[in-house]
Amino acid sequence: MSRVWLLSTNLATEPYPVYPLGMACVASALHAAGHHVEQFDLLAVGADRARLREALVAFAPDFVGLSMRNLDNCDSLTPTHYPELVRDMVALVKACTQAPVVLGGAAFSLMPEELLDFTGADYGVVGEGEVQMVELLTDLVAGRPGERIRRRVGPGRMASPLFAPDLVRFYTERSGLVNLQTKRGCPFACAYCSYPALEGREYRFRDPREVGEDLERLQKEHDAPQVFFTDSVFNDREGHYLQVVEEILRRELRIAWSCYIRPQGLGRPEVALMKRAGLFAAELGTDASTDLTLAALNKGFTFDEVVAVNEAFVGERLPCAHFVMFGGPGETEATVREGLANLEKLRHTVVFAYSGICIFPGTAIRRRALEEGLVGSEHSPQNPCYYQSPRLDAATMNAMLEAGFRGKRDRVFPPEKSRQQMVILQRMGYKGILWPTLIRYDRPRKDALTESPC
Repeated sequence: MSRVWLLSTNLATEPYPVYPLGMACVASALHAAGHHVEQFDLLAVGADRARLREALVAFAPDFVGLSMRNLDNCDSLTPTHYPELVRDMVALVKACTQAPVVLGGAAFSLMPEELLDFTGADYGVVGEGEVQMVELLTDLVAGRPGERIRRRVGPGRMASPLFAPDLVRFYTERSGLVNLQTKRGCPFACAYCSYPALEGREYRFRDPREVGEDLERLQKEHDAPQVFFTDSVFNDREGHYLQVVEEILRRELRIAWSCYIRPQGLGRPEVALMKRAGLFAAELGTDASTDLTLAALNKGFTFDEVVAVNEAFVGERLPCAHFVMFGGPGETEATVREGLANLEKLRHTVVFAYSGICIFPGTAIRRRALEEGLVGSEHSPQNPCYYQSPRLDAATMNAMLEAGFRGKRDRVFPPEKSRQQMVILQRMGYKGILWPTLIRYDRPRKDALTESPC
């Protein structure tokens, strides 16, 4: 069979370095199909081009696959763009080998035609790559090149990741985290989100036993200390997440994990169960801070529900963080003031605030931005744009956020402040998810513990 060299081009380290899970799943499918696969990671080699060339020439691949995770860093105040980097990697590969170059990954799937033209790659895979990459290489070997861009038709089976020992070692040493999925898809329709377009509009669940096997392998074979579940939403309404939790407990795994949580329909009993199974921190997709702006983003819950879920975490003394975007549809000075007041109701937690909302192709917020004349019909991969409410001056809003968060260690704005805090904590030896260090809980009253009944 063919020799396939896979490269993760992701260089983002905020909020922490992320294991290239998509590449690992594609590698697993290729390996199962009989291909000889080598996984390489641009972040792990520090973008050392000489080392890349050396590894590429030594492996002598028949095909090269590049994974593209992000278009940009979703920070309108200090933006970083990645398509230029991927274009440079395609050029490097083509200078070293005649092997066809295939692009894939979440970012590529958002703008496939534009990115394929921009980067100069030969082929592209849109959506999940486990099946399509295998089929594409089968066709190319047989002399059937077909279409330059392959698109997923119907859901495929999720491959168990092929974890590369050297990459697991790098990420456990650098960030303390390895990624894993328990399901794909998202049934919600948040106005800004690309998850449904990338993974489908219905959940597709992995067998909890397979998830348990992956966790056990990570623990026993790779000594991974922490895992992050990258599901769009971990706490699904169907209760599959509780089956995964029960599987972790059944196997008596001693592995710490974290996840993305929808701040709705989650009480203290569920939080307590997840904590008992190893949950040590959760990141909540709150996204807006008032009922009006939550409704404008089609979030499907109220801020009172956000507060209730936050209290469930506080009750278990389990760290959680809220990510909130200001400047979305309907935002005004009045909603910013109301939102800042609402955020004060969230006790013992961290709030990360962002200015504006990154506009992705095919989303409801892009359609709204077009209707309001905020963006043009063209969407360039190297020039991302952000939705900023036409009813509010962005500079005024940013000043309000800075003033509202000033002096509060657990309220982070602008995002650059978080990066600065991370650098400091990493220099002190901290790894992984670092924001829990910003949370302080109330200490139990000593007199309540020592008080005599007599």
